[in-house]
Amino acid sequence: MVRVVCFTQMPHQSPIHLHLDAVGGVAGDMFVAALLDAAPDLEAELLRALDQAGLNTLVRVQRFDHDDGTLTGSKVSVTPVSDAAQNDSVPAGERSHAHTHRSWRDIRQLLMDADLPEGARTRCLEIFLQLAEAEAEVHGTTVDEVSFHEVGAWDSIADIVMAGWLIDRLVIRSCSASSLPMGRGLVETAHGRLPVPTPATTLLLKNMPLVDDGLDGERITPTGAAILKHLDPVFTAQALPRILQGHGIGFGNREFPGVSNILRAVIYTGADSAHTQEQVALLEFEVDDQTPEDLAVGLEHLRRTEGVIDVVQSTVAGKKNRLLLRVQIIASPARIDDILARCFVETTTLGVRWHLVHRAVLERSTETRLIDDHKIRVKHATRPEGQSTAKAEMDDLAGAGGHQQRQRLRRHVETEPDV
Repeated sequence: MVRVVCFTQMPHQSPIHLHLDAVGGVAGDMFVAALLDAAPDLEAELLRALDQAGLNTLVRVQRFDHDDGTLTGSKVSVTPVSDAAQNDSVPAGERSHAHTHRSWRDIRQLLMDADLPEGARTRCLEIFLQLAEAEAEVHGTTVDEVSFHEVGAWDSIADIVMAGWLIDRLVIRSCSASSLPMGRGLVETAHGRLPVPTPATTLLLKNMPLVDDGLDGERITPTGAAILKHLDPVFTAQALPRILQGHGIGFGNREFPGVSNILRAVIYTGADSAHTQEQVALLEFEVDDQTPEDLAVGLEHLRRTEGVIDVVQSTVAGKKNRLLLRVQIIASPARIDDILARCFVETTTLGVRWHLVHRAVLERSTETRLIDDHKIRVKHATRPEGQSTAKAEMDDLAGAGGHQQRQRLRRHVETEPDV
């Protein structure tokens, strides 16, 4: 079969934006297949990375072309080495179902010992930790003691290692996605028959939009849901111009009537921009019946709420020309429900308006400098024209003495190179 790869050669070190069209669903093998279909030149490098990590002694990974009669793309199969000989006669893509039970502690140690690039290892650990936290909550156990069943098999471990490696190698900095198919019915698991999405998958997909497209079966696997949560996609149109580089199609193993069971990965790069774009939630409300002293305490509590990025207040004129205090909160969209509840607890407001907005963010990093026995954090940013700026953290300067001493330390850490 002759297949034209729909991908423009791109520099893999340039940060990219990934868009996922979950037509058939999202699973670990579908995600890996879609990215390898989009960037086929990375296949050999990925297989070498798996060899270096020692997974080649445990599993055999194959990517192969697939045509469902409507679309062409890629499939990925992961076969335990112990079953390789007997599976040589099995058509490619038929995954082994030999599942084993492994604890998160064991899997974490396996990933820590694997010879992986540090960025890839970090992503793999984060993806699996999210799975562990969801499973622990569902089954009422601790994270370290949670026992993986379906996602503890070698095929799923390999899927997550490949996904983490590809996300790191492609320098994926942002992600967006279509609405996700909910699925219908029951699925057989090690815990018996469970409704889909399964309980752990449901926790991982919190705050993501799901749609019932009328098709039965499990559409988002726990591994796929953990990868989605790690990527933290936005689900609205983005205004920032991007350059389309190409796309890839990853097939799942099931067949659906009238629709291809695919996950499409669309690759974009930025339009020569020094900033990246992300989605945040903007919450706002006004109060006129809470004392300034008490409101200050409440807003400080809000600032410390998980997911809150910033809290600001301003004076505005309300009805009958009464002065009101307007509170605006910038927050992570994933924490909306908790932050809304906290607004009602900490203030006297009776209603909160909120919506999702885009914001442009410069690339930045933070270092800690030791000056005159003072540890001072310094935030570095790169401006569009290439100029680098530095800003000392005022909280770290507060205990340095009087105004003159603070200014001296600030000038030193913001202008002097580190030694």
